[in-house]
Amino acid sequence: MPARGDQQDPAVSVLDHDHGLTAAQVAERVADGRTNDVPVRASRSIGAIVRGNVLTRINAMIAVLFAVIAVIGPVQDGLFALVIVVNTLIGIAQELRAKRTLDKLAIVNAAHPRVVRDGAATPVTAQEIVLDDVVECAQGDQVVVDGTVVAAEGLEVDESLLTGEADPVLKRPGDAVMSGSFIVAGTGRYRAAKVGRHAYAARLAEEASRFSLVHSELRSGINRILTFITWALFPIGGLLIFSQLALNGQIGIEESVDGGQITGPVADALRGTVAALVSMIPEGLVLLVSIAFAVGVIRLGQQKCLVQELPAIEGLARVDVVCTDKTGTLTENGMRLAEVREMGGGADPARTALAALAAADPRPNPSVAAIAEALGAPPDDWSVVARAPFSSARKWSGASFATPEGEQHWVLGAPDVLAPPSGPEAAEAERIGAEGVRVLLLGRAGERVDGPEAPGPVRPAALVVLDQRLRGDAKDALDYFAGQGVQVKIVSGDNAVSVGAVARAVELPGAREPRDARELPTAQEAFADEADRATVFGRVTPEQKRDLVRGLRSRGRTVAMTGDGVNDVLALKEADIGVAMGSGSPASRAVAQIVLLGNRFSALPAVVAEGRRVIGNIERVANLFLTKTVYSMTMATVVSVLAVAYPFFPRHATLINAVTFGIPSFFLALAPNTERARPGFVRRTLRLAVPSGLIAGAAAVTTYLMVLDGRVVPDPADRTAVVITLCATTLWVLLLVAKPYVWWKTVLVGAMVGLLLTALLTPVGQAFFALDVSAPGKIGVALGVAAAAMALITAVRLVDDRLIAREESRREAAERVPSASGAEG
Repeated sequence: MPARGDQQDPAVSVLDHDHGLTAAQVAERVADGRTNDVPVRASRSIGAIVRGNVLTRINAMIAVLFAVIAVIGPVQDGLFALVIVVNTLIGIAQELRAKRTLDKLAIVNAAHPRVVRDGAATPVTAQEIVLDDVVECAQGDQVVVDGTVVAAEGLEVDESLLTGEADPVLKRPGDAVMSGSFIVAGTGRYRAAKVGRHAYAARLAEEASRFSLVHSELRSGINRILTFITWALFPIGGLLIFSQLALNGQIGIEESVDGGQITGPVADALRGTVAALVSMIPEGLVLLVSIAFAVGVIRLGQQKCLVQELPAIEGLARVDVVCTDKTGTLTENGMRLAEVREMGGGADPARTALAALAAADPRPNPSVAAIAEALGAPPDDWSVVARAPFSSARKWSGASFATPEGEQHWVLGAPDVLAPPSGPEAAEAERIGAEGVRVLLLGRAGERVDGPEAPGPVRPAALVVLDQRLRGDAKDALDYFAGQGVQVKIVSGDNAVSVGAVARAVELPGAREPRDARELPTAQEAFADEADRATVFGRVTPEQKRDLVRGLRSRGRTVAMTGDGVNDVLALKEADIGVAMGSGSPASRAVAQIVLLGNRFSALPAVVAEGRRVIGNIERVANLFLTKTVYSMTMATVVSVLAVAYPFFPRHATLINAVTFGIPSFFLALAPNTERARPGFVRRTLRLAVPSGLIAGAAAVTTYLMVLDGRVVPDPADRTAVVITLCATTLWVLLLVAKPYVWWKTVLVGAMVGLLLTALLTPVGQAFFALDVSAPGKIGVALGVAAAAMALITAVRLVDDRLIAREESRREAAERVPSASGAEG
């Protein structure tokens, strides 16, 4: 009964939220289909994976060419189709492995809201919520279904991801809440009024949580290249067929059937055309991109990193700024109460009030939890009459108590917010905070804490000192980023002096000049300059975190934001890559592209390194496959213009492609690679592939014309000579691309040379691939031309490397000039 999913059941009273639904009522709604049947955001379905690997543009091209060979034979010339089948199966298998990894991690990462049923609060999955369920919520929780508030205590909801409105909205009983928003302060309960796909707000949230897909320069670049190749195939293929048939005057010559294959000029012309077109298609490139990403997901999953978007791996590899909070990254999440330094001569019961405040918080943060653990339970005659939950915007929490001495109002928060800036309490807190500890101020408020003027005048009663333990792996992570040219910026809501002290302890560059975010310029350009220049920021509001990320991006920086709290959500959504901690709030995990389920900032270098491995290796194999495409186009065009038979059969193309690029590319795509990712993938790839392909193609044609000696139809020895030239030249390109050299790369190239020699020198190989090495003169010509081509490719590569180095030097100099100007300003 889907129509009933979009309205609240009138039989359920809003007054019974303390009891919630009964088990029988839940079962009835499940049977009626009134459940929150939104899909779990995880990986692609099995069907989508199979379709994505089978129904591709490249596979369609290969299928058409194989159909031609299936008609004219022989079977050896159809081997290229077998390669595609194997590639596709490998791609499906790897993606299924990645899917299993993602699905397992997604279950761990999934939010488990608490619903009230039969009078007890029970955690369930979001999909298990039914219509009229009463859902509990507190700071950091994401609203999982549309509903109506039935109980609220200082409940503030941020709806900016849905409405664009940045200010939190205070919610009272009877107000509506929308799925996709999140709780920034207070606690409450709401009744599920619209579940599943029935609500407009739920559809908005589903769309938003599907992620604004991270831009992938790799995928878009490869798609542009493939589009060009697809369009180029038609004129080149048409020209080649025309030249092979018409220009030789062989149309109408009768074909014959011999040993299960059609022989004759037309059949040979078709085989040559298929061989040329098969070589033009970079059949393994798209596959290897998918495999590289899938293996990256698996490797990161083993380190408890959930990649919620595959292109996020690529995005992190391009990051040059990481913005992170102090707590949970540089320091441990847990804290210890070190000291309660009372002020005012002990006139106020500071420790009693502090214990009462800690006990009054239904969802204590780490600071309050440490206080509660150290001080224990408050006196029984202190009862709460009003509460003000902690908010990142106001930076304090409080409670009003009924005590034997009368009503008292107490607040706990940032000393520089609650105390006069010029007062002794603020100065003392600054001095203590400079040692790297967290300092809070306990004060007696002049107003009831839930009043409109709260807290009113605050009389300081005590400074609360909390120890923060540095993470043992924090410095290693920061050292890694420094070595990789990635700048780390600490963006914290704590006191700037305290944050700077912690940053100095881990030797973060720029830690000696922490900036108080309240003193940052308000002008957009000046704010962006300061965001780019400084390293440590304290007293940052959630909106300022977002603005800092925006400012850095406006300066051309690629920004990763890490966070675990609800105050990080806006910045996580704004960053190029959002990284959340697994123990963080459901809201922060919901908007992040990567979740560190192990809650270790030190895992982030591994994510960046994996991204760089993926990008660097894909660029390598793209160089190889596009070199093959270029030399094939070059050979087909020249042969067409000269009106001679194409030098290869498809079986020759299969052999060349396998030993030079096809097999090695699988190993190179998964190899270690620490090279820093740089923009300009397409331009940089074509700078090597186009010259190398043109030279290799010209070398093959040169050998062909020299051994052909005026004839228009080659014999097996002629074809073999061209195979040797092309294999030698392209194996040299493989060596250039495979740098830096390690032992396994040497073994890989040696193995490919061994496979080639096996095909050339053994009777079985010669018969299967139609090769003939009985003409030493032609072999000598092939090797001589190949040597000249290798020397020319090397020279082009050296010149291009110098040009690239010069361009990078200019770019780095240009980047240093604005930074220096900002520093002077």
